[in-house]
Amino acid sequence: MEVNARDQSDPTHVSPTLVLRSDRGRDLAIIKALANETRVQILSELAEGLHSVGDLAQSLALPLSTVSQHVKKLEHCGLIHIEEKPGERGTQRICQRVYDRIVIDLPTHEAPSHEHPIWEFTWPVGAYSDFEVTPTCGLTSELGLIGLTDDPSSFYEPNHPQAQLIWFKCGYLEYRIPNRLPARVSPRNLWLTMEICSEAPMYHPDWPSDITLWINGIEIGTWTSPADFGDQRGLLNPSWWEDRNTQHGLLKGWRVTERGSYMDGIHLSGITCKDLNLMDHPYISVRIGVKSDARHVGGINLFGRKFGNYEQDIVLRVEYI
Repeated sequence: MEVNARDQSDPTHVSPTLVLRSDRGRDLAIIKALANETRVQILSELAEGLHSVGDLAQSLALPLSTVSQHVKKLEHCGLIHIEEKPGERGTQRICQRVYDRIVIDLPTHEAPSHEHPIWEFTWPVGAYSDFEVTPTCGLTSELGLIGLTDDPSSFYEPNHPQAQLIWFKCGYLEYRIPNRLPARVSPRNLWLTMEICSEAPMYHPDWPSDITLWINGIEIGTWTSPADFGDQRGLLNPSWWEDRNTQHGLLKGWRVTERGSYMDGIHLSGITCKDLNLMDHPYISVRIGVKSDARHVGGINLFGRKFGNYEQDIVLRVEYI
């Protein structure tokens, strides 16, 4: 869940998670503020509830003036909220921690350069147009399971577009995204990002799966997911989702360029953006799946914007001239 600058400056805004980007100036200042053991200790003390600056100084066995300086820095960065309340000896400054978890997103060279116009489209993970799946399989919205688990017919349920987490062992999901590229342009680069991982019973830290991407029926390449992640609870998962289940995936990015196709900068194939013939169709077909004859048939979990660790669905970007 990403919190923008105006949210952070609002003392009434309390969220369990703050997402920082190391290439953003204001976020970098927060990261620097956290690079201090005393400030981290102050945030840890505030996990127990509200504390005055005096209480913090006593707990940490530090001078009041020293703690006051660190508290001021944390307040300036929006990591704690301070209220002044009457005390026995004048006014007390009461500190409250704003966030329970802080995540740092590192920059990637795979991001669009914006040197040319970019068309972007976001598509819900549940809004697939075609599928072929084998158990284990299932899908769930943020409110509860859709249909029955391990029953492929549940993928026909009329509310399947509401799915926020989809899993299956073998097969594919296909999305047909409306092609809104301007007429008579020439696509140069295509980016596709989604949160995915392997699919094991419950979860498993060593469960490889060969996950393949096709665009407009052309195989782009295969990435081997290392695991079905359940070691830490997904930041966005609803409270009813049990800890014994899959929790989150990895945010992976495919890129098809004028020189070939890549996954997070690693070369996958010689397929170029020209090979996709994007301007010849009214939609762009995106198929993600696991082949039945793959070396690692370890299934797939596909996360929507309300499950896992990343508040996004399937994001497609096309740079054109």
